[in-house]
Amino acid sequence: MARLLLVEDDAPLGRGMRAALEDAGHAVDWARTGEEALLACRSEAYGVILLDLGLPDIAGLAVLRELRDKNRLVPVIVITAQDRITQRVAGLDAGADDYLVKPLDIDELAARVRAQLRRRDGRGSDLLVARDVALDLGGRTVRLRDRPVALTAKEFRIAALLMRRAGRFVSKAELEAALYDQDQYIESNTVEVAISALRRKLDKDFIVTARGLGYMVAK
Repeated sequence: MARLLLVEDDAPLGRGMRAALEDAGHAVDWARTGEEALLACRSEAYGVILLDLGLPDIAGLAVLRELRDKNRLVPVIVITAQDRITQRVAGLDAGADDYLVKPLDIDELAARVRAQLRRRDGRGSDLLVARDVALDLGGRTVRLRDRPVALTAKEFRIAALLMRRAGRFVSKAELEAALYDQDQYIESNTVEVAISALRRKLDKDFIVTARGLGYMVAK
């Protein structure tokens, strides 16, 4: 799926949002302050940033403006308890792509994230199709020649990333980034094991490997 940055200082809420987004198939890095968020953005290219406005050190709008001033075009969904129209307008004018008011509905949050990823990738739906494989990002289902195929969470994430980038090689490091959060230990052979399983379940020629380039699903 995609690597997300969650910027939220409320620990119980942050844990719940992170768990829900990981259940939806995303790797989620969690920053508790504006400084942590800006530092994370210097070293990682995120698919979507979920930004709380009420941070303890830097105002969320200031974080957003700095991101835009540095020409970082990553989609940003503002998440806040501030629900007045003037506040929504200020967030959108500062460069937010979407705006959600707490308390959140997790299903709606996941749908808004998928919408931003579709827009970023230039896709019209959550359905990815490559060769004889159809993968539904919203329903989290995979079909091979119209037959359902059961994938593990890691296999689904890798298949989704490769199919979103069909026709281009994706490095092992990029695949690992899609699988693991910042504070998780990366197992050295996870990608290889998942690729082997995908070839067995979907087709031995579905994924191409090139030394020094990585892995690719042909269009």
